[in-house]
Amino acid sequence: MTLALGCIADDYTGASDLANTLTRAGLRTVQTIGVPADDLELPEVDAVVVSLKSRSIEAGLAVARSRAAEKWLRGRGAGHVMFKICSTFDSTDAGNIGPVMDALRADCGEAIVLVTPAFPETGRTVYQGNLFVGAVPLNESPLKDHPLNPMRDSNLVRVLARQSKTQVGLVDLPTVTRGAEAVRARLADLAGKGIGAAIIDAVFDRDLETVGLVAARHRLSVGASGIGLGLARALVSTGKVRSAAASNGQGTAVGGAAACLAGSCSQATLQQIARAESVIPVLRLDPDRVLTDNGEVERALAWARPRLAEGPVLIASSSTPDQVAALQARHGRDAAGHAIEQAMADIAESLVKSGVRRLIVAGGETSGAVVDRLGIPGFLVGAEIAAGVPVLRAVGADAGDMLLALKSGNFGGPEFFADALGLMR
Repeated sequence: MTLALGCIADDYTGASDLANTLTRAGLRTVQTIGVPADDLELPEVDAVVVSLKSRSIEAGLAVARSRAAEKWLRGRGAGHVMFKICSTFDSTDAGNIGPVMDALRADCGEAIVLVTPAFPETGRTVYQGNLFVGAVPLNESPLKDHPLNPMRDSNLVRVLARQSKTQVGLVDLPTVTRGAEAVRARLADLAGKGIGAAIIDAVFDRDLETVGLVAARHRLSVGASGIGLGLARALVSTGKVRSAAASNGQGTAVGGAAACLAGSCSQATLQQIARAESVIPVLRLDPDRVLTDNGEVERALAWARPRLAEGPVLIASSSTPDQVAALQARHGRDAAGHAIEQAMADIAESLVKSGVRRLIVAGGETSGAVVDRLGIPGFLVGAEIAAGVPVLRAVGADAGDMLLALKSGNFGGPEFFADALGLMR
């Protein structure tokens, strides 16, 4: 296997988003969970997205895992490696975006790294180095209230500079609109001044195409799925990859019982849960009981098992930002988050043992915990449910043939769960 593009994603839902984007752009793509084992059989593909659960762990561990992934990808011929991060740049001042970027840059010998979380299709744009969600800066949007990595500053030059060892510069929109050569000249000027990373503005899809053409000549880039779209289009337009017709990747129907798990506390997911209550049975867990009463998981399973034969069910641990803050104040942020993730993983494992073969998971941290528990080593990318969320067919799962959907909390429309179930047959 000789890869045209290697990708390292810092969470599983983000990896699915990127794999979906690359597939739509014409690249044959596989998503793996962690660095693949040598005996995992993968089809001939153009791109591999290695999914890590590294966004919110200790920075040194995130760096070690990312370096191992890069080594594997470079060993399969990837001349360019993209480090995929969240489109809201979720990262504290301690990392992990900056430390991982610094390590990967040092390993590949890159003089300057292009960085942008812009993805206009999903309402994420960068202008003068500031990240916007729709019409407002990130720090004024509801997305600022991530329970683990709250974002209070929309100026990405400042944000990245606080966590990176290198100086951070800016490639502004007027430069981008002048085309790839103007961007290359600006990067050369910044690199000549000792600047090792540059936030690049992108407001329209055509800006991503310019970014992709430039980034494809470098060995490393950092960003959300938008920069992946630009890279994929650059690889196709320059003839380095022959565009493949997007396959739905689903093959034969899987059947079996279906279940939804929601751990995200985003406004989008809370709305989606509320809409789901009108069409399928929904159980809301008590987060305090999850942390203090070992019986909460069994209560959920006892509620779900008899209902599975009748149709899909949804179990949610999601809460409002105020409720999350109160829970963290009582039990500690890390302890609360870990306990809820593991409870959802316990539920997922038991549901699969009870015959669930179609599983929808909302929330990046929750998805990571569930997939790790199920021991799924990789996925084939299938039909798109919503922007950034494909149907995934498990590869090498102990439970056999399974379909999953892993949704970042902010993704999808109000009817997401119904839409997903309709495509997962």
